[in-house]
Amino acid sequence: MNIEKRVTELVEEKIADMPNLFLVDVTMHSNGKLIVLVDGDNGIGIADCVAISRHVGFHLEEENVIEDPYNLEVSSPGIDTPLTLKRQYTKNIGRTLGIKMDDGTKREGKLLSADDDTITIEETIKEKGKKAETVESIIPTDKITETKVLISFK
Repeated sequence: MNIEKRVTELVEEKIADMPNLFLVDVTMHSNGKLIVLVDGDNGIGIADCVAISRHVGFHLEEENVIEDPYNLEVSSPGIDTPLTLKRQYTKNIGRTLGIKMDDGTKREGKLLSADDDTITIEETIKEKGKKAETVESIIPTDKITETKVLISFK
């Protein structure tokens, strides 16, 4: 059985009664590190991560899914983890994003909205010799290669 698929099933089973939580990613690395990223509409607490970890770990051991030694790590995505799900975009409305486009360009702006196919950002456009202007831009999500939340220390 595919380890990542089984872990996904176990996490979904555990969070089924917690509608504010959602699975972001499951990755089994060749060094034996199994990383599960779970987030919530209002963040996720340590107690929830512990409960998910115990549930997943117990079932993996009971079913002997992984024969080699492994290290299970359940956490929320870090601030440097790219956004991948619509629900993550929705959670971050009002924050500034750094966006890499599929044509190699980079954009930056405040996230105003997100739907299934697009995001809308407010970005400042500065053309040489002209005054900078703030515009709303609609960006198709299929043209985005990576999106990260930018942290300002101003």
